[in-house]
Amino acid sequence: MNCYGAKDLVTPHMDRLAQRGVRFTQFYSAAPVCSPSRVGLLTGRTPQHGGLSGNVGLEAEGMPSSQVTIAEEFKRAGYNTAHIGKWHLGHHPETIPNGQGFDYSFGHLVGCIDNYSHFFYWSGPNKHDLWRNGKEIFCNGKFFPELMVNEASDFIEQNKNDPFLIYFAMNTPHYPYQGSPEWLEHYQDLPYPRNLYAAFLSTMDEYIGQLLKKVDDAGLTENTIIVFQSDHGASQEVRAHSGGGNAGPHRGAKFSLYEGGIRVPAMISWPGKIPENVVRNQVATGCDWYPTLMELCEIPPSDHPLDGRSLLPIILSEKAPTAHQRFHWKSGQAIAVREGRWKLIMTGKRVELYDLPNDLGEAQNLAEKFPEIVKRLQEESQSYWRRID
Repeated sequence: MNCYGAKDLVTPHMDRLAQRGVRFTQFYSAAPVCSPSRVGLLTGRTPQHGGLSGNVGLEAEGMPSSQVTIAEEFKRAGYNTAHIGKWHLGHHPETIPNGQGFDYSFGHLVGCIDNYSHFFYWSGPNKHDLWRNGKEIFCNGKFFPELMVNEASDFIEQNKNDPFLIYFAMNTPHYPYQGSPEWLEHYQDLPYPRNLYAAFLSTMDEYIGQLLKKVDDAGLTENTIIVFQSDHGASQEVRAHSGGGNAGPHRGAKFSLYEGGIRVPAMISWPGKIPENVVRNQVATGCDWYPTLMELCEIPPSDHPLDGRSLLPIILSEKAPTAHQRFHWKSGQAIAVREGRWKLIMTGKRVELYDLPNDLGEAQNLAEKFPEIVKRLQEESQSYWRRID
């Protein structure tokens, strides 16, 4: 987005969220891939604590229904809850959105869909994947982001006099890149595949603008908290034309525990209630939204443990301490831990140590120079994963 330094994009609606809220510069997803990142968001726990460490395949069970989701917490507090968009956390009756605390659900259950046919094209037979409250529906030829905005608008209209929570999980800019003809023409002079990615991102921005306008038109702007976060870094897969996204100075992409895979755009807006047009540089994570929203909405926490920490002190003050002394990731065979300025990454026998404030691109491995820091962070990491395993 422009507010994160892009010079070649048009993203006015996402930038507007930054202007009327708090933008984070060191915000991390709970994982570098889709499903476990969403576990962090919806449960306030690391994916491993949440019982799902990798993407949910067609035959997998998904996130255990025993997990307490933020939707269940808000529902308990009297909120009407809706999931609209991507799910990717299970497609059995107990693991679909309606089984995980959402009163209403519209969208697709697996990793991605074509935005017009609503089919999941991967290996094996192509699978149609569009559902409303657990029942398959067909909207052939209709653009999925538009359907999402329509569903959300109807839900807002029906519930505008009562408290509600919407998990609006866009399928964009996940491949397949399907920007509108107007934006494809606008970006025709950008190099491939940046032109395709940019068109899709600006198309996404338009639909975010439509959703924000619906909130405004309903007279709910000053009574609505909006959280914006990407689930992980941009893809470099063949299906994504081998790129198009841009992680700025950061190394890595989707699937990677380098910064480009897990450091993501994140903002929160609540006009008149929290600071506006400010930046926070403290470390924060996708697990933190759960307790943050609970505190902002004055919902008493239940007694199950969370890995997330409320970001309210940071939101209110740039001088507040970071929410996490350290944070741990695991993805496949790779393990990472962030503590203050230091980040340790371990893959097999390879050990890497980076001084992030002075090395945003993780280019200079300092493991041999600071063996005592490596040893301490390794011990912290081993202790943490022993408690989970």
